[in-house]
Amino acid sequence: MNVRVKFRKYGNLKFIGHLDVMRYFQKAMRRAEIPVCYSEGFSPHMIMSFASPLGVGLTSNGEYMDVRVEESPSSAEAVSRLNAVMVEGIEVLSWRALPDKAGNAMASVAAADYDVRFREGYAPEDGWQERFRIFMGRSSVTVIKEGKKGSRELDIRPWIYDWNICGDVIFLQVSAGSASNLKPELLMKAFSESEGMELSPFSLMIHRRELYADQGTEEKRRLIPLEMLGEEIGRA
Repeated sequence: MNVRVKFRKYGNLKFIGHLDVMRYFQKAMRRAEIPVCYSEGFSPHMIMSFASPLGVGLTSNGEYMDVRVEESPSSAEAVSRLNAVMVEGIEVLSWRALPDKAGNAMASVAAADYDVRFREGYAPEDGWQERFRIFMGRSSVTVIKEGKKGSRELDIRPWIYDWNICGDVIFLQVSAGSASNLKPELLMKAFSESEGMELSPFSLMIHRRELYADQGTEEKRRLIPLEMLGEEIGRA
């Protein structure tokens, strides 16, 4: 059985990287006595994968991991058992069985929601919110994106699906996944440059709300949280 686990990452654990999170969950599964399946061969490992691993320094309420288990307790019991062995900074939110034909979490990601704000002392001059609205009204936002094959010029405006601004918090819904992945930092860098500023690596606080799969068509998106592709497991 393949299970999708949703969890949140907060507090000081935002400073640990993806590999450490993966090793942490491997230990947590053993401590919670979840019968996880292992790969075959000379170096067997737990069969688990993560969706769009979070960058160091970011918090999130919408992280996902898929794991294959020999059998599963109820969703409520699995969540309870895992949270009982968790340290502060990671909390399991849901445990859902996936259909046999469901794609893995990484391959399913199509979009993400973020909250973005400037750290105190790093925001542009007063009135930047209105200037951000004007900036987002552009028909195109061209950036230079670095990749394995070098740098290239991209128009990222089509990758921004929704946005709004409330006070000092910018909400963004953007394209995510392997085909077109827009990190909020890239958009905010473009905005800062339009303000004549250089974006400091420590100037933003970014919180990921959710990750989505797209169940729509080429003509119209239909975004669904990754956890909704699975079903709650009742008591045996």
